[in-house]
Amino acid sequence: MHSIMLSLRFSLSPSNITLTKKNQYHFGTKFPKVFATTTSSSNSDNGNVGLGGPEVALPEGLKRELMPKHVAVIMDGHRRWARQKGLSVEQGHRAGGEKMMVLTHLCSQLGIKVLTLFAFSTENWIRPKEEVGFLMKLFLDTASSQEKLDKWTRNDIRVSCIGDKSILSKPLREALTLLEEKTKSNSGLHVMIALNYSGRHDILQATKRIAKKVNNRLLEVEDIDKNLFEQELETHCIEFPEPDLLIRTSGEQRLSNFMLWQLAYTELYFTNKLFPDMEEADFIEALMSFQPRQRRYGGYITKT
Repeated sequence: MHSIMLSLRFSLSPSNITLTKKNQYHFGTKFPKVFATTTSSSNSDNGNVGLGGPEVALPEGLKRELMPKHVAVIMDGHRRWARQKGLSVEQGHRAGGEKMMVLTHLCSQLGIKVLTLFAFSTENWIRPKEEVGFLMKLFLDTASSQEKLDKWTRNDIRVSCIGDKSILSKPLREALTLLEEKTKSNSGLHVMIALNYSGRHDILQATKRIAKKVNNRLLEVEDIDKNLFEQELETHCIEFPEPDLLIRTSGEQRLSNFMLWQLAYTELYFTNKLFPDMEEADFIEALMSFQPRQRRYGGYITKT
């Protein structure tokens, strides 16, 4: 048996950025295409993954059996990226949005099961009103974009949103609900957008729900365990709720109130790269750093 191998070499480098007449930057993000096809034994070390289309070989050095099932990303550095290039904060966020789509497609091609993206925290509301307004419009444009929906559909990607949606605008809430509904039957990569999300609030609301059930005599205190608690967290909707790998960009080395329960035994990877500067090679480097790690979960590994 032979399989088709796709080249995954794509990027969003400075050469992809052009200045328009309106002094706005256009980010020419392109999804990878088949540049060349080769044949390879299906029993090779890399292995192949079916994505509802041609099978894709992993980049050299990555092993299928050691790939993380769930990757979470704290996308940081958009404003610093914009300042370094003499651009507006809004252009920095737009560049990050384009890079998010590139990262989503790459994860789909690599066979990762879940990708969680920290898009907006409950603390981000204290940012300047104009910046927050732009971000909300950007989220609305992304959620309601037919072009992006077509890309997610072609790649069998499911999209969900976690976080407190109650204070979001009605159009944004409706767009997110419709996007979730339109992609819920897709069985490939599950993308979770953490929007107005707080790890502490997630734990607090789960605790309140359980307390209410105990108060209403639907549960006994003795019934409460780890599995029951996790069913009340916002991540209960996914197959692999606990990230295997967390990537944070821009040099910051903190969790910033993100998925505090779920990250208990997650492997952490920090990079100085600003998120809009992240390229395929940078993401592959994060995956390479994950693969040799020994995950003990509080125990130890017996040597043979």
